[in-house]
Amino acid sequence: MTTTVEQKATNVHWHDGDVTRDNRASILGHKGVTLWFTGLSGSGKSTVAVAVEKALAARGVLSYRLDGDNIRLGINSNLGFSAEDRQENIRRVGEISKLFADTGVVVLSSFISPYREDRDVVRKMHEDGGLPYLEVFVDCPLEEAESRDPKGLYKKARAGEIKGFTGIDDPYEAPVSPELRLNTAEMTLEQEVEVIISTLQEKGIIAKD
Repeated sequence: MTTTVEQKATNVHWHDGDVTRDNRASILGHKGVTLWFTGLSGSGKSTVAVAVEKALAARGVLSYRLDGDNIRLGINSNLGFSAEDRQENIRRVGEISKLFADTGVVVLSSFISPYREDRDVVRKMHEDGGLPYLEVFVDCPLEEAESRDPKGLYKKARAGEIKGFTGIDDPYEAPVSPELRLNTAEMTLEQEVEVIISTLQEKGIIAKD
């Protein structure tokens, strides 16, 4: 699987404006960052992202969630779940996340993103742009995720109704060195949110209480 994307348009160049990233941070009162939540289906990625968004709003911090299903209902509606389509799905979301973070928004991207190589591409996008990026591994044992099965997807995968389902007949490559690891089988949702908020404060992304 390759992560090289052909640049088809020619004679195109990035154009900077007169309003800088620091200017935008000054207006908002905080910096932009992408928090990339990765984990198995049913691990709790979306749940914790929703809770973090609410906690940030209460602090006056502008954030926005990019969720797997929401993105596939719109900009990525033409993609399926083959390895190639999953790769392109993550690449597009990475580019969107980078743009949001550049505006000064705290981006909460929740995607299974099962392949390390694809996640590394998103990380490099941010590093090349000088933007903060935090990989958040929502670590949940397969047995626990399958027992939750909020969408009934594991049941369908076990029955052979869904092919290439992550964790069943397609691999999930866990992060090796994520910035944050949330053990959802041991931590409460409140604890998970607290850890994320504290990390953002410690890194100077948002103001301390």
